[in-house]
Amino acid sequence: MAKNEDPIVLDKELEVYRNVLATPTEFRNGFTWVAVAGAFFCGLLMMPGAIYLSLITGQGIAAAWVTLIIFTEVSRRAMRTLSQQELVILLMVAGSMAVGGPISDLIWRQYLVSSDAVRDIGLMGKFPSWYAPPPGSESLVERDLFHRAWIVPILLMVFMHVIGTIKYYTLSYFFFRVTSDIERLPFPFAGISAQGSMALSESGEKKTTWKWRVFSLGGIMGLVFGAVQVGVPLVTGTFLNKPIQIIPLPWYDATTLTEGILPATPTGMVIDLGLVITGMVIPFWAVIGTCVATVMTLVMNPVLHGMGVLKRWQPGMDTVSTTFENSIDFWMSFGLGVMGAIAVISIYQTIRDVVVKSRELRKRRAEAGPDAPRENLWEAPPGRGDYSPWIAVGLYMACSVAVIIICHILVPEFSVWWLVFFTFAYTPLISYINARLIGICGQRVDIPFVREAAFILSGYKGVEIWLAPIPVDNLGTGAQDFRTKELTGTNFWSYVKAQALIVPLSFVLSFVFWAFIWKSGAIPSELYPFAQKMWDLRAKQTVLLFSATLESEGAQPLFYQALHPLVISGGFSFAMIAFVALSALNLPIMAIYGFVQGIGHMPHAFIPIVIGAFIGKFYFHKRFGQKRFLEIVPVLVAGYGTGVGLIALMGVAINLISKAVSPAPF
Repeated sequence: MAKNEDPIVLDKELEVYRNVLATPTEFRNGFTWVAVAGAFFCGLLMMPGAIYLSLITGQGIAAAWVTLIIFTEVSRRAMRTLSQQELVILLMVAGSMAVGGPISDLIWRQYLVSSDAVRDIGLMGKFPSWYAPPPGSESLVERDLFHRAWIVPILLMVFMHVIGTIKYYTLSYFFFRVTSDIERLPFPFAGISAQGSMALSESGEKKTTWKWRVFSLGGIMGLVFGAVQVGVPLVTGTFLNKPIQIIPLPWYDATTLTEGILPATPTGMVIDLGLVITGMVIPFWAVIGTCVATVMTLVMNPVLHGMGVLKRWQPGMDTVSTTFENSIDFWMSFGLGVMGAIAVISIYQTIRDVVVKSRELRKRRAEAGPDAPRENLWEAPPGRGDYSPWIAVGLYMACSVAVIIICHILVPEFSVWWLVFFTFAYTPLISYINARLIGICGQRVDIPFVREAAFILSGYKGVEIWLAPIPVDNLGTGAQDFRTKELTGTNFWSYVKAQALIVPLSFVLSFVFWAFIWKSGAIPSELYPFAQKMWDLRAKQTVLLFSATLESEGAQPLFYQALHPLVISGGFSFAMIAFVALSALNLPIMAIYGFVQGIGHMPHAFIPIVIGAFIGKFYFHKRFGQKRFLEIVPVLVAGYGTGVGLIALMGVAINLISKAVSPAPF
């Protein structure tokens, strides 16, 4: 079935995103010695910078692009031009190594088990040893990640990480074959992702290209802004007890200043040029939909406070406290209803489209006649690196059985039948729904509180169930990843071999760097403003869920205080009506999803994104054309991230050297 015969009707904006790149007809191997060297280079030199940047601003680092440039120039001087596929795999490997790595979760755990939120709810000292050492233990007091108390948590983490990687390359791959090869869905954002991956594919040429010019412009912007945003705090934090922040990190908090006219309303702004540029990439109508929802939230909060609904808020609360208290009074329940409506709509659309596809397939077969050759639905392009989808299903089932066994050992009181349901029913269903939804309009959906409802209905009491690796997965997003890989013209097995290198290397290097940084100072602290603010909010939200299965005496658990049936039904009805009304007005699909998913969120990061969206829509689209600009802006984003990353790396180098030599007696 040709793509132009697809019954899915796309709006004009999605059609532009769909056609950014054409599907290649030739696929090549990209995993060579270059990827191996790039993994070690980026892991050893860039990972520390990524860790510091994530703790300070909550952002990643574009060190992968630095690696790409360096290796390109070295290869050119060695009279060897790197192929596009080698560059794509190098970028993927370097990008994976230039993050905090899996051990970052252990650092979060050491904070959680000793946090104020855990103490207030009465869980201090009640976490299992396979999750983290208890508060007051030598491993936490000495901040020693090499202590034997971490052996079991680390081994369990390694096992689940390997299992998760196998699941990704099996079930996600299976649904990619179904939605992309058989159903021919467009995957509108896969082209944008692939375009970003191939942004420097021409760098091996001797002539200067437009991509290099755009990338250099973004790099200069990143260097200048990054020096002010992260460079100053990193360097001053090395010599001062409290770092100097020219730009407030992670945001400028205006909640206490505006509480007189906007009570119970978190206000402020993330001051980040990168978000402005990002707003130029996101579909315009998705931004507008979210913007309208955010404005509506700003209006509703004071009204709800005046009606006595947002009663937990008190004057003087900052953004984090206001957001958390409002979520208990109203927005958690309202958001639950909205997510439920999106899930119902998405499931309905999936069933409808599958029925249409099935009818068309039967009709084509009937018209072809009984003697016509049967259409091979599973036929794949030669050289792409495919294997039997049924082998993928078999491997997924084998891994799932292993996870069920591990979970039963960790929480034997929890019913195995729930684990079987999650593994063999819920995960495949929600993954397929998401693969189709992402393939049509680039949006994902989750059926809300499925895991939580199972825990409550099972009658389980204790915190262990929330910490165990219960197999409630949504692997549908991986279908778009495989479509992106296909558009780069790179053989799939190149990615598998690269992953076999990344997984063990990232564990080793991540462990070493996190152990050193944590040993050097407490995390979070004033040196790490993003972690200091957001980890507190994250801990409060985490224990809110934990309270659902705790034994309570007297007061109702906090989780049930946050559930309001009337508000849930109101959120569900509101989202359904809004979806139908906006659809009747023929608004773009992205505006509808952006609106219903933006309800209840704080506006801090949306302001620069909206600014970028308007600049892109009304200036750059007119100057360059929409499709042309969508080819340019991913390269600009990559250059900007590289500039900020270089500043971060220099600051981190000064910081690490200072901490390494400061204990020396001389």
